[in-house]
Amino acid sequence: MADQDVRTTMGPGPSGIPSLRWDEPPEGPVLVLLDQTRLPAEEVELVCTDVPGLVLAIQTLAVRGAPLLGLAGAYGVALAAARGYDVDEAAALLAGARPTAVNLGYGVRLAAGAYHAAVEKGVSRAEAGAVALAAAKELHRADAEASARMARHGLALLDEMLPGGSHRILTHCNTGRLVSGGEGTAFAVALAAHRAGRLRRLWVDETRPLLQGARLTAYEAAGSGMAYSLLSDNAAGSLFAAGEVDAVLIGADRIAADGSVANKVGSYPLAVLAKYHHVPFVVVAPVTTVDLETPDGASIEVEQRPGQEVTEFTAPQVPGGWGAGSGQPVAPLGTQAYNPAFDVTPPELVTAIVTEEGVLSPVTRGGLRELCARSRQVTIS
Repeated sequence: MADQDVRTTMGPGPSGIPSLRWDEPPEGPVLVLLDQTRLPAEEVELVCTDVPGLVLAIQTLAVRGAPLLGLAGAYGVALAAARGYDVDEAAALLAGARPTAVNLGYGVRLAAGAYHAAVEKGVSRAEAGAVALAAAKELHRADAEASARMARHGLALLDEMLPGGSHRILTHCNTGRLVSGGEGTAFAVALAAHRAGRLRRLWVDETRPLLQGARLTAYEAAGSGMAYSLLSDNAAGSLFAAGEVDAVLIGADRIAADGSVANKVGSYPLAVLAKYHHVPFVVVAPVTTVDLETPDGASIEVEQRPGQEVTEFTAPQVPGGWGAGSGQPVAPLGTQAYNPAFDVTPPELVTAIVTEEGVLSPVTRGGLRELCARSRQVTIS
């Protein structure tokens, strides 16, 4: 049975609450999440005491974003071990919670592998659980470091492509500290440009269907003091036509071996617009998001979300919101909805992929393999 509790409610406004943290109160270890479904109206921490509760948080998008899902998966395995649950069963539940986000499975395998390796060495299950937790914490540290390195590489790329500064950047979905152990992926690059005095404007797509841009990216941009404007997704074309976009920066949930990029639905149309208007289209993601086992974009499993997310509107501050029947209907009863969570952008539309290991441009199979090989040389075993 899923076990979640609300521990802390804060007033509105970015307060620096971690998106995810491990805690060990007297009643036992827990994983504490900043509930992203309640932002920006209120900052509420959601306490997960078991893996079904964490899986529910993942599926309802209380915790989301590729790198952060990797951390949630790793900590979830550690939570199962610490609580005495079946680790393999927990790992299977976690890995299947969202099929497109490759980082989730990566984090699960990392912690589960560390746990089983320790058990095979003859240590107690409690000690093996501590090993799994250490692996999750190391992944957390490495993700924060990767975020900082991506920001540096991305800013250098922007300055190279757009000399003179005063960048006008369009972004889609949410890619800041809410999705990372650090300051994020694509948003971290924009934030670096802002701190360097070279960000003129951050254009924020509202990002349907759950408004991650309006609710989350605008929340982070406001908290960082950035100059930003919010637009409906279908208004982006008019911005390009007016010459108001210098570069597009997005994140990724999975990058296939051929360089195809799965990201929040609406990313592919932006890539087409960028190509037509000769605007750089840049993907920012850690190497862990590259999946060499997925040969091409057509092989990426695209998650389909409930139709009610489109046919109903739910205010984010409503407890248990975004579920079926929880919002105000905006379409006739019985309307069928097409609601993919992601779309796939082919590599020929991607100007560059920015990772912690450097920038890949043009995007090729060989280049991706080289990036991954370089990363494995410094990744913990």
